[in-house]
Amino acid sequence: MLEVYIDAATAGNHGKSGIGIFIKGEGHLLKFSEPIEPMTNNEAEFVALVRGLQEAVKLNPSLVSLRSDSKVVVSSVDKRYVKNEAFKPHLETALALIDSLPLCFIKWIPDVENRAADALAREAIHR
Repeated sequence: MLEVYIDAATAGNHGKSGIGIFIKGEGHLLKFSEPIEPMTNNEAEFVALVRGLQEAVKLNPSLVSLRSDSKVVVSSVDKRYVKNEAFKPHLETALALIDSLPLCFIKWIPDVENRAADALAREAIHR
């Protein structure tokens, strides 16, 4: 099983933004810390979701467990729906990636269990 931890960080509303992705399992231990364009934290969480899935797909896993501390992201993926128009393109991309995997699920985790991805996201906004 591939565990994909995702998180985003922003410095202010529509401020500097970054994403962090931590992937472990099936012989992999990967870390991604990337600055992204300024946006809200919720939108940045969706960008992290898509980016994490893109990296997971490259590894050709049999099972992916996505882990996020964003209730909006987890709920949107579970329902396969989001009201906010700004999030819709990200969700559509994420769902297409999820559907390309043999088995994928998403789980909400508390901040304390997402420290690795959080640190990578915070590192990205300070570059």
